Formats: sequence, C-alpha cells, structure tokens
Amino acid sequence: MEQVKIMHLPKIEDQRGNLSFIEEENHIPFKVKRTYWIYDVPGGQLRGGHAFKEQQEFIVALSGSFDVVIDNGKTKQTFTLNRSYYGLYISAGLWRQMQNFSTNSLALIMSSTHYNELDYIRDYQKYKKFRREYDR
Repeated sequence: MEQVKIMHLPKIEDQRGNLSFIEEENHIPFKVKRTYWIYDVPGGQLRGGHAFKEQQEFIVALSGSFDVVIDNGKTKQTFTLNRSYYGLYISAGLWRQMQNFSTNSLALIMSSTHYNELDYIRDYQKYKKFRREYDR
C-alpha cells in the first residue's frame, strides 16, 4: 500500500533522556490542522473503524503499543506502533482501525483537516463503494 508509510522521526539521544519531534510539511507531508490523542482504552476495545475522504493522518505511539490495521478495500496490512520516534502516515481514502492497545498506551494523531463529520465513512459497505469509485 503506497498510501501508508512508517516515517522515522528525529531522535536526539542524551544521558538525561531522549527527545523526538515532528515538524509539519517536513517530517509529515501536510500542514497539521488538528491534533488529538487516544488513551485509557480498555482491554480488547477497538478504535477507528472508519475512513476519511479527504483527511490525512499521522499516528505516533507516545507510550505503550497498539496495532493500526489499514484496509484499501482489497487487502489489509497491520502496522505495530511501539516507539515514539516513528509514526504511521495514512493518506485519505483508506479504512483504518486501531486495536491491541497495551496498558497505559497513548496514541497521538495529527490530522490534515479540522473535524468534519461529512468527511467520515463509517459504514464498511459504503466504504467499499467509495473505494471502487476512488480507484477509477
């Protein structure tokens, strides 16, 4: 899937602790319009389960670990995020679901758009129809 990519972030190592950072339009290919985080996810719960028509995302596991399952309507690919010095870039038009959250995990998500409910596709069958049109 060419629209999904693990991006390595700068990691400055120091005896006092490590530091990483993200710069929009440098480490990620878009200007950040919204940032949110997911935490305190009970064991076995899923997050996501939708696609965006326009929104791009960049997801980082700031603490703990979790899996991000990406689905383009034909194939699925799972990415495990468990280090705070890399993240997952996801382009628009892909179904995503987050699962297998470890205890005390913290997911940071940066978005290319402001919140817009009309950008979401929450029904998988509607997504598959959207994807067929998208791929034309």
